[in-house]
Amino acid sequence: MRRHTRRVFNLCYRFTSNSAEAEDLSQDVFLRIYRTLTTYRPANGAFPTWLTSVTRNLLVDHYRRTRRERMTDSIEDKMPQVEAKHSPARTPDRMAEAAELSEQLQTGLARLSPELREAVILRDLQGLEYNEIQSVLEVPEGTVKSRINRGRIELARVLGEMGISGG
Repeated sequence: MRRHTRRVFNLCYRFTSNSAEAEDLSQDVFLRIYRTLTTYRPANGAFPTWLTSVTRNLLVDHYRRTRRERMTDSIEDKMPQVEAKHSPARTPDRMAEAAELSEQLQTGLARLSPELREAVILRDLQGLEYNEIQSVLEVPEGTVKSRINRGRIELARVLGEMGISGG
């Protein structure tokens, strides 16, 4: 499970924009995995795909549960906290720039509908293949491709409104 922790956390973080909440949800995912591990069938797909499905289902449940709270939150409360990594090759200027871009991306993602956001996150940030996303979202492959395309277009529009151009 250790090798999947970062992937689960990143997925949770991209959906919530809150590192503490993402940590809590990640723990919930692994508790659910331990409770339901006997239902995993390798014949139905790879373990990472199943893990992503479980994570996604938990995030959908969380989204529905907290919908009212989010409606009253201010934008300032939703600004993400970017985790800085130490690397000798990264200068403070580059780290600050990367953190700012990550924050802007997170802000843009938060403005997408949940359906478009999850498709873009799964494809472009988690690197899943179309068939894996189809399995996770339980929708036809054409719907997956459509949501990814619409999500990318909408994200580009939102980032453009924020003054960020896609170099």
